[in-house]
Amino acid sequence: MLVAISGGAGFLGLHLSRRLVADGHSVRTLDLAPLDDSALEGHVEELRGDVRLASDARRLAAGADVLVHAAAALPIQESRAAIRSVNVEGAAVTFGAAVEAGVRRVVLVSSTAVYGVPERHPIREDDPLVGVGHYGESKIDAERLCEAFGLRGLEAVIVRPKTFVGPERLGVFEILFDWIREGRRIPILGDGGNRYQLLAVEDLVEAMARCLDAVVVAGEALNVGAGRFGTVREDLEALIEHAGSRSRLRPVPARPAELALRALELARLSPLAEWHYRTAHKDSFVSIDKARDLLAWEPRLSNAETLCATYDWYLSHRDELRGAGLTHRVPWDQRALGLLRRLS
Repeated sequence: MLVAISGGAGFLGLHLSRRLVADGHSVRTLDLAPLDDSALEGHVEELRGDVRLASDARRLAAGADVLVHAAAALPIQESRAAIRSVNVEGAAVTFGAAVEAGVRRVVLVSSTAVYGVPERHPIREDDPLVGVGHYGESKIDAERLCEAFGLRGLEAVIVRPKTFVGPERLGVFEILFDWIREGRRIPILGDGGNRYQLLAVEDLVEAMARCLDAVVVAGEALNVGAGRFGTVREDLEALIEHAGSRSRLRPVPARPAELALRALELARLSPLAEWHYRTAHKDSFVSIDKARDLLAWEPRLSNAETLCATYDWYLSHRDELRGAGLTHRVPWDQRALGLLRRLS
């Protein structure tokens, strides 16, 4: 089948493209940035363009059997308007192009940010949607658009992944890995006793691949996360031990840190967004029973295994890393955290 992927040059788009090509599918991608992957050259139809432009979205959707909408502005974008422009308006344009082109199914990559900061765990798909910050709100609106287009005959599947990690995942994780490599103290909000579920990108890709043609998931929303995870302290200590680092965890009182990070965010001096600092010290894990049942899917890697494998990739490639940016495939500007880094 022909699978079209918006945001194809991003972290998930890249890994998904590799998997689909290996499975024998035809793949077309659309992104503002180049794929920049020699292994995919000649195997993927690469389009350069913007999901917010109808002409570009039509080029992506033309003749496709399934469209995976992975294009998104991340939480660290500077304004609500910038986030909504991509995450909501871009979704509307892309879904419209899919309907016009007769695409059979759209798979929307959403986020567990749509659940906000719930008190009950594990979080299930039918729990209330109360997104944190502009990013979480935009993802809720994108889901509603997806459901609305489903009423127009487009099979719609919504995937809500936990924070996913793996080779080529930089962003905020590059900061963590950099500090562990240097043996610095690692600040954590609270005492680290909260359980915070992550997800290996290869496990997410496996779930996404199964969503392409599984009849039973049409019209469904699915949580996807690691099956095995400990507390924040346990998982980070496992990573530090694996790295052979002198780093130690340094608990920071959560409420004062939240206020300070909020001020830095408003001043555009922090690489952390509201979604990061409001959830980092709280339990955050979802039920994956529905994905297990409907997709016969089982995540392979635990939090700790995923972090360790990604750290090893980082060590092998750190000299190749490019300048700071606003995607998961490049480092994020450490800005105000530079002072904390010097004191750690």
